[in-house]
Amino acid sequence: MINAVNYGKFVEHEALTFIQMFYEESGRSIEERDERIAAIVDCGRKTGTYTHTIEELTYGARVAWRNNSRCIGRLFWESLEVIDERGADTEEAIAEALLRHVAYATNDGRIRPVITVFAPESDGRRIRIWNHQLIRYAGYVTADGIIGDPASVDFTEQCMCLGWTGRGTRFDILPLVVQIADRQPKWFPIPDSHIKEIDFVHPDIENFNELGLRWYAVPIISDMVLDIGGIRYTAAPFNGWYMGTEIGARNLADVDRYNELPAIANLMGLDRSTNTSLWKDRALLELNTAVIHSFKLNGVSIVDHHTAAEQFMRFMKREQDNGRNVNARWSWLIPPMSPAATPIWNHSFEERDVKPDFILQPRAY
Repeated sequence: MINAVNYGKFVEHEALTFIQMFYEESGRSIEERDERIAAIVDCGRKTGTYTHTIEELTYGARVAWRNNSRCIGRLFWESLEVIDERGADTEEAIAEALLRHVAYATNDGRIRPVITVFAPESDGRRIRIWNHQLIRYAGYVTADGIIGDPASVDFTEQCMCLGWTGRGTRFDILPLVVQIADRQPKWFPIPDSHIKEIDFVHPDIENFNELGLRWYAVPIISDMVLDIGGIRYTAAPFNGWYMGTEIGARNLADVDRYNELPAIANLMGLDRSTNTSLWKDRALLELNTAVIHSFKLNGVSIVDHHTAAEQFMRFMKREQDNGRNVNARWSWLIPPMSPAATPIWNHSFEERDVKPDFILQPRAY
């Protein structure tokens, strides 16, 4: 545990770097900046920490998106809406705020990029949301194999130990699990009215719907740290909208996830006895076609991987025009389908430790 003196020095260094950047990019006066710096230094040296204003929090969350090396969708970083829930001090209040986030972000399919920020760990509350995403499907281990999402098996078991019971289907929505400090975590169901799901159909394969595939509309990452100016927000769920391949080339296609390519190939009458038939490629294409078609048919925001790659190149150009080097990990930016057909393929990038940022943290359970 970092003691107050050392923690104060750590916060001071990161805080002043962040505040300098905030005032420089927002075009505020030097006098106003110097007053704020003096206040932060005074508070930090007395208490070991400081509190962000809502303007600083909003700017910091947006720049964390701008800086995140793994995200292809950063062109829209300035549109991120920030909801300040730092005052939520009970599991029930936090769960209610999470449900508001789900409803507001979903927006009947017109997805809004949103982040909800809860109290930082420096206030002694250390809030953790156990979910990887606020909305995700359960995974059950049975004698006949896994039913549902294999990626959720561990978390599903934790939810069941806490008293939750699912229906045992392939697409059961898991509950929210919230923990404050060392208290017993609590689970909260997500009402059906808050969840928008899309049943997949194909524009050309008439019986594609017989596969019974579906997915939820909004990917809300909820287990990362938002690190701004030396302040760590351990609960700060955020979302954009889906890129189609996240669902069609990973969640539903990966062998260790739903593994739907064999069933799609069988539906299409493809030869699965040899790789040279390229049955996986052909099934993958049609699955991704169904995902994008179905989202659009239901009026839900989604972007295809070619458009997303073009948008990232526009983002990179804007950053360069503003004198900033893009922080990026190539292996995360190239889409999992037809990567060589996107403009990102022939570029190289540097990944750096840049803050503000979203940072992985150890699993809460």
